[in-house]
Amino acid sequence: MTDPLSILHRTFGYTSFRGPQAKIIEQIMVGGDALVLMPTGGGKSLCYQIPALLRPGVGVVVSPLIALMQDQVDALLQVGVRAAYLNSSMEWAAASEVERNLIKGELDLIYVAPERLMTERFLDLLDELSSADRLALFAIDEAHCVSQWGHDFRPEYIQLSLLHQRYPKVPRIALTATADELTRREIVTRLGLDTAKIFISSFDRPNICYTVVERNNPRKQLLEFLNNHRGEAGIVYCLSRRKVDETAAWLSLQGVTALPYHAGLDSPSRQAHQQRFLREDGIIMVATIAFGMGIDKPDVRFVAHLDLPKSLEAYYQETGRAGRDGDAAEAWMTYGLNDVVIHRQRIDESISGEEQKRIERGKLDALLAWCETPNCRRALLLKYFSESALACGNCDTCLEPPELWDGTVAAQKALSAALRSGQRYGAGHLIDILRGKLTDKITQNEHDKLPTFGVGAELDETTWRSVFRQLLAAGMLHADASAFGALRLTEASRPILKGEAHLSLRRSPTKPESKAWRNSGRQMATAQSIAAPGDMPTAALFNALRQWRGECAREQGVPAYVIMHDRSLLELAARQPRDINDLLGVPGIGQAKANRYGTTLLQLIAEASVVSERRIAEVASD
Repeated sequence: MTDPLSILHRTFGYTSFRGPQAKIIEQIMVGGDALVLMPTGGGKSLCYQIPALLRPGVGVVVSPLIALMQDQVDALLQVGVRAAYLNSSMEWAAASEVERNLIKGELDLIYVAPERLMTERFLDLLDELSSADRLALFAIDEAHCVSQWGHDFRPEYIQLSLLHQRYPKVPRIALTATADELTRREIVTRLGLDTAKIFISSFDRPNICYTVVERNNPRKQLLEFLNNHRGEAGIVYCLSRRKVDETAAWLSLQGVTALPYHAGLDSPSRQAHQQRFLREDGIIMVATIAFGMGIDKPDVRFVAHLDLPKSLEAYYQETGRAGRDGDAAEAWMTYGLNDVVIHRQRIDESISGEEQKRIERGKLDALLAWCETPNCRRALLLKYFSESALACGNCDTCLEPPELWDGTVAAQKALSAALRSGQRYGAGHLIDILRGKLTDKITQNEHDKLPTFGVGAELDETTWRSVFRQLLAAGMLHADASAFGALRLTEASRPILKGEAHLSLRRSPTKPESKAWRNSGRQMATAQSIAAPGDMPTAALFNALRQWRGECAREQGVPAYVIMHDRSLLELAARQPRDINDLLGVPGIGQAKANRYGTTLLQLIAEASVVSERRIAEVASD
């Protein structure tokens, strides 16, 4: 029988497995179950694709998104794997043909949405395959969707426990890039994976640089950030549909190719925008979280958040859509006090039970603490996922460490202002009290007569906002959404008010955001990770290869990266293989791609070589 390493090389064009891939494949090959936690871009798909090719029968992949199914099937067809998908977007005749091919044994992998899988029609197909011992495995992708505490809960995922009950001899592999300890336990329980081996890879994405900036004219801040990414693909996340539409329209007026995406758009528009993002270079998608789960575009160079996400898990997953190819990428976010009020209100007004609300508040508190940390962001993010790490040197707090100051007295003043004004006001009004600002609201409520009126005049408004944010993040203040964001003291504030504890705060920056370190660091990281020679002939060859890839993609109606990743093109430009055997040594080029594109690629490389030699001769003669 062919071994997994041979399939990896011959079909997918790689010579060695990464991390725990080999052990995961071995577990599935012997008929065992597995729960796989692996970061985005870590190679989760190979963990079930290779066993599906080696075990008798067809591998059934449960996937929640239509776009992901189509792209993965397109990519598998490129490497010679017999794959298909079934979802609601298909015409009846096309779906029927896929079902016939499935029963005839003409498929190695079939991708199916969970709601489609649970229909009697599809279960009858599975019964027929099972009776003939032709079910290779079940792969449950995006397994965190089973968690009611999670940010992507899908009710139909809970029903997938039926697979084990109905087909107990068929191995299952559940995969996710995002799951804290609570979510992991729920995946195991709800999917009946009690005997499964659990494989946890590092959650670290060292190629992503994390940055959080205090919100101050967010559109201007966003545009300045995007100026560092001209011509690159990226995602801008907003909390509301209205903000998505307005931001996309405004960016378009600034000359940025930006498209909106949210659940309020009609289906053809959503599909058209998603296809442009996947298949064209340099498109920026402005979106709600309705966009992104399962997006397999490897060259997304940044993810920006104009609003605070729901939790660190959501943030990790959303930012994980950047830099899937392993090259340098950025995760950038603006953040302000109003975010806290909005999210508290969302939690408090939800129909969830009190236990779920308690968990969601805890997740929000963890995210706030991450935003306000003076320490390494990556280390704190990894700690949240029960992984230890040293300072990374590739986040804003590492590259420009914030200055700390003794904020004990300022915290006492802020807490006293909230307490003496009746704990009925938000940060804006409390800052006016502290700075001694006579507004109509101040005089009407006689807050100018409070002992705290004017006691904080030495600090500017920006600094006071930073103080209140950090007190919220530290759990000393609570934003009461039912009282329009009124700040109320918690038990944790008592030691500070009584002078029994000291508090260090990070100083709010008084200078414009520095971008020099991000630009230089990003350029260095890209140069190191790509390792492409800088000579002009090689650059010209790389551009010619990209142009060829784009033409192929348009002809076949698939995303460019489905034809070949940038990494493979860079290796082709650097190595300049002379024959098919050399071509098979390039990462990402297996036998099927070599057969299909080899002659054209070798011709392009040979032509580039001739041009290069001619230029060298011309220079020598001069």
